[in-house]
Amino acid sequence: MNTLFNLDLLVRENVKALKPYSSARDEYVSSGEQMVFLDANENPFENGLNRYPDPHQRNLKQLISKVKQVEACQILVGNGSDEVLDLIFRAFCEPGKDNIITLPPTYGMYKVLSGINNIENREVLLTDKFQPNVDEILAATDENTKLLFLCTPNNPTGNSFDFEAIERLLFEFPGLVVVDEAYIDFATNGSWSFRLNDFPNLIVTQTLSKAFAMAGIRLGLCFASEEIIAVLKKIKPPYNVNELTQQKAFEALENYETVKEQVQTLLKERKRLSEAIATIPYIETIYDSDANFILIKVDDANKRYNQLLEKGIVIRNRSTQPLCENTLRLTVGTIEENDKLISTLKAL
Repeated sequence: MNTLFNLDLLVRENVKALKPYSSARDEYVSSGEQMVFLDANENPFENGLNRYPDPHQRNLKQLISKVKQVEACQILVGNGSDEVLDLIFRAFCEPGKDNIITLPPTYGMYKVLSGINNIENREVLLTDKFQPNVDEILAATDENTKLLFLCTPNNPTGNSFDFEAIERLLFEFPGLVVVDEAYIDFATNGSWSFRLNDFPNLIVTQTLSKAFAMAGIRLGLCFASEEIIAVLKKIKPPYNVNELTQQKAFEALENYETVKEQVQTLLKERKRLSEAIATIPYIETIYDSDANFILIKVDDANKRYNQLLEKGIVIRNRSTQPLCENTLRLTVGTIEENDKLISTLKAL
């Protein structure tokens, strides 16, 4: 247990005093009976979408709970993970006063959201092995440090963070530890969501955008203690996840076996892609990956990026990120797409 952690001291005073908006669907929850709904000023002509969506996504959360093995009361659903992350900022960080810690190279939205919310972003670089420098992270904290963001598997490096490092941070970091697991379905290590009851300062975020092939519906997941979820629910928009997104997310989760089959295919392709390009002379390093992408270091990233563009292949140049000079990020595609990438890389 983290003896430094006190949730009440982290929540913003205005959020503590806030009375959230009560929607028509909060005041009356359907029991399944046929009712005449005249409470929400909706258009009464049925087309499947004329009614407001469930603001608490009850049916969807029950299925998420079953698939992810997390209690429904420990789940928040958002309009993409970015909304979830923004809610965390707005619930716990006082603008112009508080600070967060991020570990570059990492997902860029943490820094963007800190700027939007006027929160100081203290950057502690990963080690040369792309692992958290725990001592430097703890040294960077003060009484106004509210959040630590750990992206694992990390974007853009692809590696997972050491278990011992994360556990030590959960024990010793004074604020909330946000473990961003957007790529967890491609990793061999398990999710930190299974440790929620061990660490009241732990927040885990996931997404349906990657392994579930649902990037277009924008559905983010947040797992945390019931107390943290209650704080976030106070400030979320009442109908933040629309009806179409809820329906499609439900379908994807119902077909979880298909998702797992696709993940296995991508893992085989990731291995094949890494092995196929390992002997290309201008590729200096192929970094180990627990995600659905591979980071490689080349002789001249700008040159190779432009050459691939000319061949009709779009990748990501990550050279502007700390510790990532002359690196390219290659998403694992279909077998046919990977064949084209491999043959093109070999022909440059």
